[in-house]
Amino acid sequence: MSERIAKALLDIGAVELRPEDPFTWSSGMKSPIYCDNRLTMSYPAVRKEIAEGLAQLIRTHFPEAEVIAGTATAGIPHAAWVSDLLELPMVYVRSKPKNHGQGNQIEGKLIPGQKIIVIEDLISKGGSCLQAAAALKEAGADVCGVAAIFSYGLPEAEQALQGACLPYHTLTDFRALADTAEKSGKIDKNQLAGLEAWHEQFMQKS
Repeated sequence: MSERIAKALLDIGAVELRPEDPFTWSSGMKSPIYCDNRLTMSYPAVRKEIAEGLAQLIRTHFPEAEVIAGTATAGIPHAAWVSDLLELPMVYVRSKPKNHGQGNQIEGKLIPGQKIIVIEDLISKGGSCLQAAAALKEAGADVCGVAAIFSYGLPEAEQALQGACLPYHTLTDFRALADTAEKSGKIDKNQLAGLEAWHEQFMQKS
């Protein structure tokens, strides 16, 4: 599944690889890889495979799940499709409370004590899913873990999620994506080496 999802993301352009001309993330960090899983919404076959994969991750690793929670905004549609497959209630979590109306940060019905799985589109440093989990816990939820489409596999995210006692599982990751890109001819061996060198520098810092 990991290679299939990686290939699908590459084929639809949800992942771009530019080892020679790195992207700049919002944090200011330079990266030769950029992942925009919002594009999956426009490809029914891809989004269906992703939803089925996420549902299987939850059945396998979080069978106790009672509610599916999507992170705003990219996790919301995937949470909706997964909750439909699993026939479970859904909520979504804003990055911060609204500044009008009831001031909600969590939308949907949430009963304190319910066991919740957070759906995230990707994990870079883990900030958005940690923020969502914190809001859910403050509302009384029992947050069991995170299921995501893709992870960059950065130690910073691993350490942050472990520190928050928040297990996570992903459909695919940096390693599978880099290998699949090279096998499918989207990058050559030299470009693959550049991607691996970028990733290795973060592993050495851990």
